[in-house]
Amino acid sequence: MKTVIKLIASGLYLGNSPFAPGTLGSALGLLIFFQVKDFFVAYLSVCALLVIMGLLVSSEAEKIYAQKDPRRIVIDEIAGMVMVFLGVKTNLWIIILGFIIYRIFDIAKPFPVKESERLKGGLGIMADDLICALYTNIILQVLIRLPLKIGS
Repeated sequence: MKTVIKLIASGLYLGNSPFAPGTLGSALGLLIFFQVKDFFVAYLSVCALLVIMGLLVSSEAEKIYAQKDPRRIVIDEIAGMVMVFLGVKTNLWIIILGFIIYRIFDIAKPFPVKESERLKGGLGIMADDLICALYTNIILQVLIRLPLKIGS
């Protein structure tokens, strides 16, 4: 069972990468998004499944790794990246921008992202990335409504 938990929590072991595991997890989230983006019910289902699975698996993975929110756990980045585009009309530029903005928020951790990491277990692991996804989503929603060419 520990192997399955590590496999899911680490995003198929992408989280074990010595270089940018969070970015690799986000990239996997983007690949998942591309698979479900055109099927709204599937998209919502995948979002819900990733959040629930993330809450459960990351709590257990934290115990296995005996460390608070270890870098190897990237299910939170996967779930966050998939949720970034919920309700957003996308094109290539919006997707690229969404990825970049999400990664900036996840690294910079503006209020209350950093504070949410203090929550215990899977909730603390997942909350910061879900807040980053929400922030990114709001920015994208504003950008696509501006009279610019990136949202068309």
